[in-house]
Amino acid sequence: MNAETVRLQEDRDKTKHWKRWGPYLSERAWGTVREDYSPDGKAWDYFPHDHARSRAYRWNEDGLAGISDRHQRICFAVALWNGQDPILKERLFGLTGSEGNHGEDVKEYYFYLDATPTHSFMRYLYKYPQRAFPYADLVEENRRRGRGASEYELADTGVFDEQRYFDVFVEYAKASTEDILITIRVHNRGAVDAPAHLLPTVWFRNTWSWGDLTMRPRLARVEAPVAGGVIALDEPSSGARWLYCDGQPSLLFTENETNARRLFGATTEGFFKDGINDAVVNGQMSAVNEGGVGTKAAAHYQMVVPAGGSVELRLRLSDRVPSAWVNEAPFDETFERIRSTRQAEADDFYRTVIPESLSPDARSVMRQSLAGVLWSKQFYHYVVRDWLSGDPTQPMPPGERFNGRNHEWTHLYNADVISMPDKWEYPWYAAWDLAFHCVPIALVDPEFAKQQLVLLLREWYMHPNGQLPAYEWAFGDVNPPVHAWAAWRVYKIEKKRTGAGDRVFLERVFQKLLLNFTWWVNRKDPEGLNIFEGGFLGLDNVGVFDRSAKLPTGGHLEQSDGTSWMAMYSLNMLAIALELANGNPAYEDLASKFWEHFLYIASAMNNRGDDGISLWDEKDGFFYDVLHLPDGERRPLKVRSMVGLIPLFAVETIEPEMLDRLPAFKRRMEWFIANRPDLTQHVACMRTPGNEERRLLAVVWPDRLRRVLQVMLDEREFFSDYGVRALSRRHLHEPFSLVVDGHQHQVSYEPAESSSGLFGGNSNWRGPIWFPVNFLLVEALQKYHHYLGDDFRVACPTDTARLANLSEVATELSQRLTRIFLRGADGQRPVFGGRALFNDDPHWQEMVPFHEYFNGDTGAGVGASHQTGWTALVAKLLQQSGEHEGARDRRTTAGAAV
Repeated sequence: MNAETVRLQEDRDKTKHWKRWGPYLSERAWGTVREDYSPDGKAWDYFPHDHARSRAYRWNEDGLAGISDRHQRICFAVALWNGQDPILKERLFGLTGSEGNHGEDVKEYYFYLDATPTHSFMRYLYKYPQRAFPYADLVEENRRRGRGASEYELADTGVFDEQRYFDVFVEYAKASTEDILITIRVHNRGAVDAPAHLLPTVWFRNTWSWGDLTMRPRLARVEAPVAGGVIALDEPSSGARWLYCDGQPSLLFTENETNARRLFGATTEGFFKDGINDAVVNGQMSAVNEGGVGTKAAAHYQMVVPAGGSVELRLRLSDRVPSAWVNEAPFDETFERIRSTRQAEADDFYRTVIPESLSPDARSVMRQSLAGVLWSKQFYHYVVRDWLSGDPTQPMPPGERFNGRNHEWTHLYNADVISMPDKWEYPWYAAWDLAFHCVPIALVDPEFAKQQLVLLLREWYMHPNGQLPAYEWAFGDVNPPVHAWAAWRVYKIEKKRTGAGDRVFLERVFQKLLLNFTWWVNRKDPEGLNIFEGGFLGLDNVGVFDRSAKLPTGGHLEQSDGTSWMAMYSLNMLAIALELANGNPAYEDLASKFWEHFLYIASAMNNRGDDGISLWDEKDGFFYDVLHLPDGERRPLKVRSMVGLIPLFAVETIEPEMLDRLPAFKRRMEWFIANRPDLTQHVACMRTPGNEERRLLAVVWPDRLRRVLQVMLDEREFFSDYGVRALSRRHLHEPFSLVVDGHQHQVSYEPAESSSGLFGGNSNWRGPIWFPVNFLLVEALQKYHHYLGDDFRVACPTDTARLANLSEVATELSQRLTRIFLRGADGQRPVFGGRALFNDDPHWQEMVPFHEYFNGDTGAGVGASHQTGWTALVAKLLQQSGEHEGARDRRTTAGAAV
């Protein structure tokens, strides 16, 4: 057992709390719903980036390459100044939803390079320009560009020309659970010596300004011979600890308090959050406390980094008192020995996770993707009742809030470490994102993955009516019901890795999901016909209309995806019930319930009766949404989109041994097959055993499967070189149009950014490639192959002579997806979108971003640039399906940028 696995065991057993400290600091706390106390809910405007350096946060802290304890009482991050910028670089900059021509967008380059699941070793890279950071240029040029134009990125400004920038590497290595070694290396990539100011910063999250009656924490300068600078931390609930600073930095102290004088013209005096900024950038030394006390402090290092050279700083955040360093010192040779040992242990751990059969390049991509999903943990704090009512020491919030956003979620009390989709663009959890995150997380830390899935089902998250919270902008929105799927996948991943499945976890999740399933049935099936709505269901602008809003036609939408998700949900719950029934026969009845529920849904999808209108279109061989008008007319909306492929997700196979072990369930199933042909005739064959006597449960039976795959695998439609598009490319030349009350609604193929402002315009389901749904397509193909075997073959791609069984099709799709990140024969990574800087510069070419979605034609990364939440699914794809032939022969130059 390797050292990291031992640490995971110790943390799970609570003998040592290795995860007490981690990368739980957000990349952005400004512009969030939590910090918005406006009457109109305009969060971006209420707390902009310009306020962030001067205004204390109520709920969460942010910082650059930062860490905190799991309750975020104590925070540490890196601040920088190049001598040119108007402000310290304390946090990442980006555009708000209204400033960006495609919505909010971070305008920085940073990379999560490495991380272990206990955070015993972590590595982060930030690329800091030596020229003045072009804040105004980025805002003005992006605002000038329309939605039809590309985004104006930091690299477009010329700020990295002549390699005039610093690579700032930040590493953390834990000597113990409470002793953290910090190494900061600054590399000057330019040809000219360059000045730099480094300010490693420690501070307390402000709890005292909101009515917290506990004793106020305190930072203080300590004179101690063991280090050039020592800051003592006194936090009542965390105990005493010290930040030891190597070298001879100046220690600057201020308070983590709002500067109301700067922001609001008040006459307040004192020391404020921006005091260190004002002292360093503006020379206002009166802004920091000469007495060496405060609630925010920084060690100020000034240096000149030689051209092509580097400077290294070392710090140590520890619970060891200065007097305890008797026979050693914080920065003697043991510091480097511990650091290098933790790095070697990280290598040992990942050798047990990442297949040796992968090429070095693929192994690097897989490791970076896992690092990204581990770095994307964040302490998330939001108590809706307190947020609505306001704090006793603050002004009363506007009354409009009590009828506004999230007012029906007053039970919600969030104060936990949660996996975020993207800690800058989406620094809040989303229910279906989180479910997908748990699959790659389970490869390295199944315990944390299970905790995340259980957390969202707890009483202080799940609504009393059974609904799961969607995301903070609107907890009442509806995400696809994939929680059961994720729980089942995590259970099986852990069982395969360890030989034992956690049945207690599975049972806990199942019991709570019964409530959620009932909520879906009662709230999203308006006519009681097993045809479901659901709203946008995470697919943002995929439809003709905004599917979360009232339809301009009146009536309602019978959603192919909503109904298919529920069919999949039924099968996931069936699979879990069958597993639990192996040890507890009482679950056989629940298995029967979900099997029968699936039959009703599948029958409704495939046969709507006398009006001849169903979600399945026999002529086109595809599934569509159906618009149900107030006069009773049903009109198919013939948009070829992911909505029509989601029915493939509803597939499960049952092993014959399972049926033999569960006689009550088998009798009920055989009775239903014999006595209810009205339902079973519209479902994939359950009477006929397939490969190895398995039974198949699926919405799409083999004949229809062949027809759907003919569309999906057509490279002129869905099948890109880089995965399955969210919208058929056919709509590039044949857009779908619908005229309602003289207004034309149109859906056209857009492979990259959206030209529509629907859902903020910062995501696009009308052409790009999205990993979560592609991952489910891979899994569906594997399940169909499990039943149909090698004899069921289709042309792959369509209109070629190459016939492939469905396992081979799944592998082909998987390898097209992973190709996005891997260097091709031309040495280019498609994710880079052809940018020479990224592809050719040795200091950039191995740093892989994991975007939210990808250009449907080129594979270039689009949307949020650090979506190593669900895009970390690439790690699972690489693990199970490898790379395209020939990729293993290519060698990477990984490490050249270090």
